[in-house]
Amino acid sequence: MSFFSSPEQLAEIEQIIRNYIRLPFSRDCIPGAVMEGVIAHVRSAQVLNTYDYVDVVEQGRCYGWQVKSTKDDTPVTWKRAKIAGADKLIEESYKSEEGKQRLGDAIIEFCNKHARESIEHYGLEKIGYCRLITHGDGRITYFERLLCTHEKPSIFNPADFIWRWSTPKKTTKKEQLPAFHGIHRETGEGWWAWHGLGENQLHFKGEKNWWPKPGDPHARTFLWPSNRLSLAEFSRLLSNLDAVT
Repeated sequence: MSFFSSPEQLAEIEQIIRNYIRLPFSRDCIPGAVMEGVIAHVRSAQVLNTYDYVDVVEQGRCYGWQVKSTKDDTPVTWKRAKIAGADKLIEESYKSEEGKQRLGDAIIEFCNKHARESIEHYGLEKIGYCRLITHGDGRITYFERLLCTHEKPSIFNPADFIWRWSTPKKTTKKEQLPAFHGIHRETGEGWWAWHGLGENQLHFKGEKNWWPKPGDPHARTFLWPSNRLSLAEFSRLLSNLDAVT
């Protein structure tokens, strides 16, 4: 079996998503846990239910998948990034550009290490990315992407980013703590926002650069189904299934 899902598997993933959306209890975004189950089912794999980088593992083929599902305007959270020696690195980052770079490099190393640990722990040859995006215009996009391999286990190059602290913002209720932003050198776009002065959340804004281009063979875009089941229809359907079994 190929690392990427076949056209038939992509069609099955789409159909399962469509069926889920038709349920009367479904909302305007498909939960990540649902997508993990879908990928595991279609790929004959296993959902881990851990805090490892990979969420789904195809153990026999040594493939692992990180699975994400959000609305298109929701920032992707990497995880709580507790950086070793953060207090000293933060202090030094206030003093010089070199100090900022050291803190930024530590954040990138945290992300790369997170993936490497899954490669080593599960004996993986490749880690991929399974992503579902619900767009505000009624479209849904699903795509897959190769992130790293056993031979090349790092997802990011720390030299690709420069770092700076944001200016504190005041709201009517309280003052928001500054965030530490990673800027992609080549494009000048913000890719990272680490809230290390608070709860250590790490937002990965650069994830949108992974979104597929038109014609990508590992992606599918389709419309949100309009024929959702009513609660009464859903109840009758289950009752009919009970009668059959």
